[in-house]
Formats: sequence, structure tokens, C-alpha cells
Amino acid sequence: MSSVPPSGVLVAWGNAWLTGHVGLDEAVDAVEHAGGPQVAVGIPGETEEVPLRRGLGALRIAGLTGLRLALPAPGDPLGLPGPASLNTAALEVGEAVLAALPTPVALVPAEDRRGSSYVGVRWTAHEALRAVPDAPMLPEADHALSMTLREATETLLRLDVACWRPELADALATLRELHHREPVGGLAPGYPPRAHRVAALAGRLAIVVELALRDEGGALTATEAARRREALNTLDRAVRRAQVAAYNSALECAR
Repeated sequence: MSSVPPSGVLVAWGNAWLTGHVGLDEAVDAVEHAGGPQVAVGIPGETEEVPLRRGLGALRIAGLTGLRLALPAPGDPLGLPGPASLNTAALEVGEAVLAALPTPVALVPAEDRRGSSYVGVRWTAHEALRAVPDAPMLPEADHALSMTLREATETLLRLDVACWRPELADALATLRELHHREPVGGLAPGYPPRAHRVAALAGRLAIVVELALRDEGGALTATEAARRREALNTLDRAVRRAQVAAYNSALECAR
């Protein structure tokens, strides 16, 4: 289980390339190290499926200036500008990459399996509207994540999460301490320290939330289960907003 969605990896290293911090080869190598071989289809100027390296080069020729992350969920189309066809495709997988072009497009990932050993990512380009999607700035998302984390963990610990998954109880009890420490791992060159820290915390929390939502809470009553799910959904929204803000912050720094 990865704490970083494929779209996040592509946005981070794609922006590092576009802002001159790494070369195209280094960026694509990093993306494929994280997710396996990558191909793209529907890229402007290309008539067939192409390797990601060629696809990014074609987008650059078409005027690509930046990549933005979208992490939508039902009822919360975070980062999506439309149209409905794009929103539907992105909602099915919970992510997308918006490519800033004179004629905008969005790339939606899907697992690409070929034979018994080839597992990679296939990006499909979709038409995107010029509308500016609703997405938070990094300081706002950082503050909201801190507040939500404190409130959600207090609620979950009061409900005795140890009764349903002890390892997550330990994780929830320590995550707040990690918020102000040095980040583990990182985004890509060119991102500010705050973005690295927020992305690291949000990545850890994304795993916690995903695991917790798979479990209905053991012996919890119906009322307690509803409170638990509400707390997790609120935390999930804050995590996704923090990830979007962190991964998109390279573009703000480049202005």
C-alpha cells in the first residue's frame, strides 16, 4: 500500500522537471521507479499510445506549463474543473493530473497489466475545462489538517479504536507528534520544506484512514460506528486537501 497516489508522483516530478530542478529523464525514472512502466494515450499531437517520456515531451511542445493534482471523492470533486466526462472518469479512480495547456487536458491513471509480470500505469488524456478548480493553498490546508487531526484522533481514541485494530490505535496516538518533525521521504526537488512536511503527514494519514474505513469498528454500537465513520470521513477530506495543496505548491513557488 502506497501513501502517494500515482497522480501525486507524476505531479511532483513533472513539476520538478517543468521548473528546471531535474531533467525529463530523471523525472520519468522517478515516476516509473514508484509505479512501474508508464504509458499514455490520447496525448495532443500523438495518434497512438506512447511511453510516458514521449507523452510528457509532446505536452511540453504543446505548451505545458504545470501539472496539478486532483483527488476527488463522491460529493467532493476536489481539484476537478469538469466537464462531466472527466469528473466521472477521475471519480472512479479517485485521482487525476491536470495539465496546464492552451487547450487543457487531464490525465487519469489506470493499472496496466500485460501478461504475468508486467504491471504499470496507463494514463488516458481527457478534455478539461478552463475553469479554475476549487483547491486550497498550502498554509490553509496545513492549518486545517492540524485542527482536523486533533479533533478526529480525540474522537477515535475515545471510541477505543484498540478494540478494532490495535496497530491503528498506536498510529493515531503518535501521528500528531510527527506533524512538526522532519518529513520522511519527500516530494521532489523544488518544493518548499512546509510542503514536504505536510505531504509526509498526509501520506501517513491516508494509509490510516484507508485501513480504518475497511473495518466497521468491532463491537461499537450503531451510534458509535456512525461517529467513527464521520470522524474518518472528515479526516479523509482534510488529508486529500492537504495532499492537493502540498503537491500543487511547486507552481505557487515558481510564480
